[in-house]
Amino acid sequence: MGISGVIEIRFHGRGGQGAVTAARLLAMAAYKAGFKGVQAYPFFGAERRGAPVVAYFRMSKELVKLHSMIKNPDAIVVLDDSLLDVVDVTSGLKECGKVIINTSSPDKVKEKIDTNKFKLYCVDCTSIALDLGLVIAGIPVVNTAILGAVSKVIGIPVENVVDAVKESWRGSVAEKNAKAVLRAYDSVKEVS
Repeated sequence: MGISGVIEIRFHGRGGQGAVTAARLLAMAAYKAGFKGVQAYPFFGAERRGAPVVAYFRMSKELVKLHSMIKNPDAIVVLDDSLLDVVDVTSGLKECGKVIINTSSPDKVKEKIDTNKFKLYCVDCTSIALDLGLVIAGIPVVNTAILGAVSKVIGIPVENVVDAVKESWRGSVAEKNAKAVLRAYDSVKEVS
């Protein structure tokens, strides 16, 4: 697979979007892909639906003894592009780090993310979720779709992500979420 060392990812979302679930599913997928050291955990603050939330993911071929917030991630995952107006999502991101973002407006996002300093990847997870009927309480569920993009950009086999999704849900819900993963995997694009 070509991944060596510890890979650290910080997820940014809004309460109710499933950033914590996305980190947990990615940990399941990484473990299935043979990574021995996988971690996924949230940062808890003043949680409420719609408020900015953060979750962390760490993986390594070896066991990882470090258990802390991730201050200098290798990649950032943003479930809602409106967070760019509220949070400095690239804070601490390593030079040439990857920013994977759910957006229907890559050009607007490019104005806010320095593509000379970071690698920017965009995918419209909201449209994918709406098309598949992945909506709860009127809010598109974008967390599984974004994992398809993360899979492609980071290098975790998409089959492992699909397996993790299908183990977490059953029936048509599992199938819709698996389709969301695959659609985002196929449609994520680097923006430079």
